[in-house]
Formats: sequence, C-alpha cells, structure tokens
Amino acid sequence: MKTNIEERACELASYIIEHNATVRAAAKKFGVSKSTVHKDLAERLREYDYILYSEARAVLDRNKAERHIRGGEATRRKYQKGNVSNDKHITLLH
Repeated sequence: MKTNIEERACELASYIIEHNATVRAAAKKFGVSKSTVHKDLAERLREYDYILYSEARAVLDRNKAERHIRGGEATRRKYQKGNVSNDKHITLLH
C-alpha cells in the first residue's frame, strides 16, 4: 500500500514527465517546496519505483541542461516589454 508521500512522489514524477515540467513548476503546481520535489524524486521515488524515477530524472536532466537558454529568453522578453528602466540610480551608503 502506498503512503501519501509515495503517492505524491509518483504524482510529481508523472506531472514532470507529462508536462516536461521543471522542479519549480512541479513544486508550484503541488504546493510544495523545490526541496520537497527533489527529496521525493531523488530519495523516495528512486527506492519505490525506479522506472518512473528514471523517466522523471531524464526530463529534469534535460531541463537543467537547457536552463541557460530559458534564462536568456526570459531576459530578452523582459527588455522587449520595456519592464526595465534605462535610468541607473546609484545610492551611496555613508
């Protein structure tokens, strides 16, 4: 019989696989912390269902390898929308 934590770990892994989700996205969807997602997958799911763990790990590894691209795209969109002011204000601390 699965415990609630094991069920959550399986649901997290399934969500990550189905949506190619990041750890952050999965954490937000399930209302848990990123640390919890990592712990559920790396420790709990790995022992409980290694095949599901392996599939989720492959998605997370791919996301990690591509994160520099997503970060660059976010910065580009930020500047295109004009959300950044060109005025640089420097405050000196005495």
